[in-house]
Amino acid sequence: MDLKQAKTALSDLKLQVNHHNYLYYILDKPQISDKQYDGLMRYLIELEEKFPNLVTSDSPTQKVGGAPLKKFNTVKHNVPMISLGNAFEYPELKDFDKRVRDSLKKSIIDYVFELKIDGLAVSLMYKNGKFVQGATRGDGVAGEDITENLKTVKAIPLMLNRPVNIEVRGEVYLPYNYFVKLNEEREEKDEPKFANPRNAAAGSLRQLDPKITAKRPLNIFLYAISSDSKNIPDTQFEALQYINELGFRINPNIKVLHGIDEVIKYCEIWENKIESLDYEIDGVVIKVNSLADQERLGATSKNPRWAIAYKYPPAQKETVIEDIQVQVGRTGAITPVAYLKAVHLGGVIVKRATLHNQDEMVKKDIKIGDHVIVQRAGEVIPEVVKVVKKKRTGAEKDFHFPKKCPVCGSDIYRPEDESVFRCTNAACPAQLEGHIIHFASREAMDIEGLGYSISKHLVKKKLVHDAGDIYNLSKSDILKLERMAEKSAQNIIDAIVASKNQNFDKLVYGLGIRHVGKHVAELLTDHFTSIDKFANASKDEIQKIHGIGPEIAESVAIFFKSKRNQSIIEKLKKAGVNLKGGTRIGKGLLSRKTFVFTGTISIPRPDAENMVKKLGGHVSNSVSRKTDYVVAGTDPGSKYDKAVKLGVKILNDEEFRKLTSLSEENLG
Repeated sequence: MDLKQAKTALSDLKLQVNHHNYLYYILDKPQISDKQYDGLMRYLIELEEKFPNLVTSDSPTQKVGGAPLKKFNTVKHNVPMISLGNAFEYPELKDFDKRVRDSLKKSIIDYVFELKIDGLAVSLMYKNGKFVQGATRGDGVAGEDITENLKTVKAIPLMLNRPVNIEVRGEVYLPYNYFVKLNEEREEKDEPKFANPRNAAAGSLRQLDPKITAKRPLNIFLYAISSDSKNIPDTQFEALQYINELGFRINPNIKVLHGIDEVIKYCEIWENKIESLDYEIDGVVIKVNSLADQERLGATSKNPRWAIAYKYPPAQKETVIEDIQVQVGRTGAITPVAYLKAVHLGGVIVKRATLHNQDEMVKKDIKIGDHVIVQRAGEVIPEVVKVVKKKRTGAEKDFHFPKKCPVCGSDIYRPEDESVFRCTNAACPAQLEGHIIHFASREAMDIEGLGYSISKHLVKKKLVHDAGDIYNLSKSDILKLERMAEKSAQNIIDAIVASKNQNFDKLVYGLGIRHVGKHVAELLTDHFTSIDKFANASKDEIQKIHGIGPEIAESVAIFFKSKRNQSIIEKLKKAGVNLKGGTRIGKGLLSRKTFVFTGTISIPRPDAENMVKKLGGHVSNSVSRKTDYVVAGTDPGSKYDKAVKLGVKILNDEEFRKLTSLSEENLG
């Protein structure tokens, strides 16, 4: 076969394979067997291997994943991806309908009912029918370019049925059965399980190696046209049919409803059908059907006025508590967990439920053997809502909290004003992995390569018993770990050595002292210039530091009283780790100004905080009368409301950028 013949054959094969992909993944109406399809794909791969210069980006073979990326670039959305307002009761839907009718001066509105898929929102851009770019929602203004990963999703066409220029929006998700299977595989590999299908989908799409994404059976439903050069339909329902004809997969459970009463009746019908789905939804979406009316209604800075999400109450089921045990988390928190008689809830088999803490157990009067109502609100481990006391037989047993850590035998304590008991031993095996991961993290000692998997194996092989042991590791120790190459081992050792010169505040943050985050670590190391002064300080002396309260002071004092923690400090001293610091306060225009961030802004949060610190300011997690500025992005939380109440200056994204830019000029 010559080049011309190969080009013709490849063109024909790509058309055939793309057509059968459309029939299988979009319409769910395959016309050929899997064996026949595999034969077409094998022939396509063979031809492309013989004629590599003829391989194009729209070939179905490109869905296996390309070369790993170094990072994700930022993409600014042509049309912002704003979030929906929520309704939790039917009267709220009626209020929404009244606002719409009043604004449009109409007596009744046609709405489109759509399921609200619980996954990762993405934007897909096509030019002349060819997929050119895909991005995450991000902060709504800009997201991450995940084009290469989205190419691996089989239901996303690389070439449309028509050569149009269009941008569409959709939700990538992971079906329930694959989610369960993926978590089982991760558990076998000693990897952390995903909390829910949404997190699994997001984690899969944010892999820097597209080949990993390609191995996960992600799927997608498209729900909107963001922009189209010409072919804009008149209604939302017609828009969905149009993009389906182009080759996109839309959810089949879409219905046009006449008036809000029909909407509410349909919502009631669907509340009993949720568990029949093989994917997770977190409610339904009600949209004004007329696109012209949508445009007239417009949007606020946060939400469109022409759509609303109705959230169903969490699914609940009755089952029996067969046992209660406590688990020690990676921060030392001791949490009671109910082991249940297995029950099908929200699409998964539930065998455990969190009991939160001792106070909650007492409040709900929970005993071993109780019949209880459990609910799952998007997490793998659901919660016990209440006890069905009328079913008690008298055979139920009380549960008593342990007085010692069940893992290491150390004392446990309950800090003032907290409901959670904690293990005082930072070297407790149950929290050691988390301790090592936190210590080595980028925002702490920044030891590249010492992530979850390596840390877990170091603990498992008893090569480290606390963070101090990291500095006693040798290259031969690292090479003992599974699948560890010579170069990788040396890179980890080099990173460990380099971390000895890390800033003092990062070391203090890395120690994992309860309540000591990055900002508090900076405040403490501004005051105490060495670890000895810090460790020997009284609770009263610590509490006198501006921004440090009694809760933090008590936590610091408890940490340094522990002999095991004192041992960690001694190991760090012997290893030559920097345990000294000095005043960090800058001299810029933001000197001694306190900032609080809420919501999502266009600058990554760590970068924005570093900008403030570089210019002499402080970053806090809570709003008070002493706060100088609250920077509010999209979807701000209660901090925004508190700032308004206290009269604190609120900056939007653009104002924050302008302020920090002027400050940098002043520094220059």
